[in-house]
Amino acid sequence: MSVTVRVPAKVNVQLAVGAARPDGFHDLANVFLAVGLYDEITVTPADELRITCTGPDAAKVPLDTTNLAARAAMSLAARHGIDPRVHIHIDKDIPVAGGMAGGSADGAGALLACDTLWSLNSPQSELLSICAELGSDVPFSLLGGAALGVGRGEQLTPLAVGGAFHWVFAVADGGLSTPTVFREFDRLTAGRDIPPPAPDPALLEALRTGDAVALASTLSNDLQPAALSLRPSLAATLTAGMTAGALAALVSGSGPTTAFLTKDEDSATEVATALHTSTTCHTARPAPSPSQGATVVRHDPS
Repeated sequence: MSVTVRVPAKVNVQLAVGAARPDGFHDLANVFLAVGLYDEITVTPADELRITCTGPDAAKVPLDTTNLAARAAMSLAARHGIDPRVHIHIDKDIPVAGGMAGGSADGAGALLACDTLWSLNSPQSELLSICAELGSDVPFSLLGGAALGVGRGEQLTPLAVGGAFHWVFAVADGGLSTPTVFREFDRLTAGRDIPPPAPDPALLEALRTGDAVALASTLSNDLQPAALSLRPSLAATLTAGMTAGALAALVSGSGPTTAFLTKDEDSATEVATALHTSTTCHTARPAPSPSQGATVVRHDPS
């Protein structure tokens, strides 16, 4: 018996960040877009819960119960009185600690895979509730497409997208810790009046109409100054992508991956090639959007 789930990376086309709350989190207006870079999660019965991982960044992936994939399996099992004795294998293609929700994707993928393996047929609302307990980005990894996330980002409203958008993602050497980036945001904004976060109507309209040029003019990330403060070298990557012909550039989420919106697929290929040879990043990957959320791609019940 085995189940394989494919789950996409994400880019934040808008990340508006409010002041720190008493619980340490920040209110967000987070416009997510799922993109065509994927991890595949395969779950099979086993004598005990264990995790393995292959792929370019496999050595950076924790293989214990701190991994969101393991936590997802344990959380679902606990709700249904099941012993989570499964082998979770992660075929990793989403950058690790890159601001593209790779760990969250693995959590959402493992959750759907275990639900399918155990024939639970849980409603999406229950799965989304478990996702929200696991982390702020996990619900969107399950949902996919495009969505506005408020609260910590976990309260989602699906958004209409009127066409395909083409991106290039420049992967940096090394990662950035999301909590560290938020702490730097707090340091940089200390003493300032931070307005409540709200989605940009012009950006939502650009998504709805599929207008890449309009979307380029509205992209924003309030965490970008913090990411650049911690990793100044990212500025050179952003410049290289714009010089190569991107419509817009920004740090993806908490970074350090940088995202470049292009006018079409051919332009994405050209920008990726230029970035790859620029020596400002480890590698560069073109990817379209939007993409489906976590999806069962193989189910062998025998």
